[in-house]
Amino acid sequence: MRKIQTKYLIQAAVIAAVYAILTVVLSPISYGPIQFRLSEALTILPAFTPAAVPGLFIGCLIANLMSPVGLVDIICGSAATLIAAFISYKLRKRPLLVPLPPIIVNGVIVGLELKLLYTPQMPLLACMGWVALGELGACYAVGYPLMKILGRYNGIFR
Repeated sequence: MRKIQTKYLIQAAVIAAVYAILTVVLSPISYGPIQFRLSEALTILPAFTPAAVPGLFIGCLIANLMSPVGLVDIICGSAATLIAAFISYKLRKRPLLVPLPPIIVNGVIVGLELKLLYTPQMPLLACMGWVALGELGACYAVGYPLMKILGRYNGIFR
């Protein structure tokens, strides 16, 4: 039992670190009203391990400490990632759908957040759409191929 717990903690910590580092290193495109978080490609990892759920949440929380939006992004943006990661984990037996929850959840929650705090003059659906579009690129253009590669390597999703 202890070996499993240690493996879970290590996986969660590594995922959190990679997510946070990718987001912060690529901060010019990670934050703002129009954003493309390459780190969101990692949201496919719940298909492989439940440790990705807390790992993605903690990584996002750490990355959002640098967010220009502040406390609201730390709470709401991180919660959106937690919700999306949990739903992705539940969809792990349907690989094509695994990248979808981050697109929808972040599109709605982060889009609303950006509308209220960043760009009040922009229509709400436009804010949600821009966030969802960035998520679509990260999750399906980068994350889904990554999921297929990792799945073949691990004997999953052949």
